[in-house]
Amino acid sequence: MKSLLWMVVLSFCSLAQAQNILSGTVTASGKPLESAIVQLPGLHLETQTDAQGNFNFKSIPKGTHKIVFSFVGFETQTQSISVGTTAVTVNCTLKESIHQMDEVIVSTAFNRLQSENVMKVEHQTTKDLRQKGASTLIEGLATIPGVSQVSTGTSIGKPVIRGLSGNRVLVYSQGVRLENQQFGEEHGLGLNDAGIESVEVIKGPASLLYGSDALGGVLYFNPEKFAPANQMHLNFGQRYFTNTLGSNSTLGYKLSGDHLKFTTRVSQNLHSDYQTGTGDRVTNTRYKELDFKTGLGYSNAFMNSVIRYNYNRLNLGIPEEGIAEQTTTKNPEFPRQKVIGQILSWNTLFYLGKSKLETDFGYIDNDRSELEDSEIPVLHMKLKTFNYNIRYHLPVFGKLETIVGTQGMYQTNTNSGEEYLIPDATTRDFGVFATSNYQWEKSVLQAGLRWDRRGVQSEEHGTPGDEGYFQAIDRSFNSFNASLGYKTNIKENIVVRLNVASGFRAPNLAELSSNGVHEGSNRYEIGNANLKNEQNLQTDVNVEYRNPHFELFANGFYNHLNNYIYIAPNGTQIDGYNVFDYVQNNAYLFGGEAGIHFHPHPIDWLHVLATFESVTGKKSNGDYLPLIPANKVTGTFRAELKDGKRWKESFASVNTEHIFAQNNPGVFETSTRDYTLVNLAFGTKLTLGKSSFDLSLNANNLFDKTYVSHLSRLKVDGIPNMGRTIVLGLNYTL
Repeated sequence: MKSLLWMVVLSFCSLAQAQNILSGTVTASGKPLESAIVQLPGLHLETQTDAQGNFNFKSIPKGTHKIVFSFVGFETQTQSISVGTTAVTVNCTLKESIHQMDEVIVSTAFNRLQSENVMKVEHQTTKDLRQKGASTLIEGLATIPGVSQVSTGTSIGKPVIRGLSGNRVLVYSQGVRLENQQFGEEHGLGLNDAGIESVEVIKGPASLLYGSDALGGVLYFNPEKFAPANQMHLNFGQRYFTNTLGSNSTLGYKLSGDHLKFTTRVSQNLHSDYQTGTGDRVTNTRYKELDFKTGLGYSNAFMNSVIRYNYNRLNLGIPEEGIAEQTTTKNPEFPRQKVIGQILSWNTLFYLGKSKLETDFGYIDNDRSELEDSEIPVLHMKLKTFNYNIRYHLPVFGKLETIVGTQGMYQTNTNSGEEYLIPDATTRDFGVFATSNYQWEKSVLQAGLRWDRRGVQSEEHGTPGDEGYFQAIDRSFNSFNASLGYKTNIKENIVVRLNVASGFRAPNLAELSSNGVHEGSNRYEIGNANLKNEQNLQTDVNVEYRNPHFELFANGFYNHLNNYIYIAPNGTQIDGYNVFDYVQNNAYLFGGEAGIHFHPHPIDWLHVLATFESVTGKKSNGDYLPLIPANKVTGTFRAELKDGKRWKESFASVNTEHIFAQNNPGVFETSTRDYTLVNLAFGTKLTLGKSSFDLSLNANNLFDKTYVSHLSRLKVDGIPNMGRTIVLGLNYTL
């Protein structure tokens, strides 16, 4: 036994000394290219070139890997490399391009470049979203075609993807699914954009990869990257918002060695009540937010492990009086919410020769209080969630890649306030899946299967027949899902994608067990313990055409849902409130997005963009679904100056958004008039030695238009959305 242990120790030591080095140089037009991004997506490694265009990776595991070279304004290039026991050198020459940089997509199974991906995924950096002047993360997301938000003022926003919202849209942060009582209408996204690098949007069922609740789509937030090896970065950002007299401050620090990496960031948001186009402030839409993120990473030739932690404290007012007291204070009044969210995640990638094992473990703690008229919570819910995601990448067999895995969740909900929205309950998820990717020439075929089971057990509470009584529930839900996708290049500049996928969503606790007044909705809700799974089948078609000066895309979808869950009045009242029941019906949605991007020659610095998005949702009886966004068309003229001696990455843009009238409201909604908004944006980057300053100026709703969004929850009271706001931004990096 001792001999065996010594053999294991000696083998590990000898392997640990193997420093497989990968290095090279990136050039363009015969000159070194500084700050080019070099990625090994399969190993989750990334670095940047130095002033001489050189890059260096240490402790690379043996095997065949894909290396990706990219830089803004140049074509992204990929190569396959073989790493053994000796140093490997790879050089690359990038060619200029006016297209956007091709991104590695993390939210899909095989981490492909977007141009190689079977599924069309929208990718936006948070820097791009901030350049649009958004005051919150969800406002920025709503600028992505196919994405909208159900909002309550500026502090509460819930994502809508192609007409589906609530628990039908799954949110991932730090590689784990975010659980924050998202069933509630007044429960926002619960994430701060500080410390988030980018977002990827899957528009359509993604249950194959993520299980229940990914029926409508996925928002996948990528955390801020670590600094390149042997570098230190210090970053400070400040933004000021004239409309809410608000400020956003953030301070971040990164330090990386060859193996150990560290990052931390703290930010604060302070906003007063927002002002409408009429000059009135909407009382108690103010909020305060404190956010802290940190991460620690370690990598060697056999593993890459990252632990991240996020603490978010949100104190926000609940607007119940409409336009009443006019004040610029930033202290929320009663009624208000106090929400503390914590996310702890641990991602590890083990290199096993020709295969690899990836694990994600997450713990999410969501503490939500509603304070009616004192500091004693009337409603106090604590949601604790442990989830895991384990994926094994089988050895590549020719042109075939396969992943098998399992996912699960254990969740408890407890109440300690006087009022209950949902009962104390436990939820258990378990799923297994397999997916394969086959690539040949210019075509890719991807398919997968998955089986899931969700168990929900709740405790009895209260007296039968009384308001606030919750009967005990013990239900289980099973679902089998599949997906099939195909991507091909008909010609060099024409890409076609076709995807067919099924998805499912188990009913949530509110739908199964509600029995009481929901103050935010001003109605008495009664759940239905006999609800079935929502099950859907969606077909997506994506066509893209591009040449050096013109791009065109068109996305179309048809989504059929069985057992769609919705709420309807039963004609009675309790304590003066109309009673609503949770019921089910089949439904369908269809629509899509289309757009063009034109950069005329020889004035390549000018970009002309236009997009159109539309979605229609109906029940099988012909009634329209609620919370369906109105059709929207946007147009943008943008001028860019990439290479100045000191002033770099300068831009100026004018953007118009025309939102059409929504004349097909749901049963309990009213129609909404059309409106047009005009937005301006300016920005530049000033470089002084190793330091850089990013400066920005935005003017949103330039003409102070008074309008009401169809998805605003303040619409029923006739309260307009935000008027004109000027946003000043400064970001300093050392």
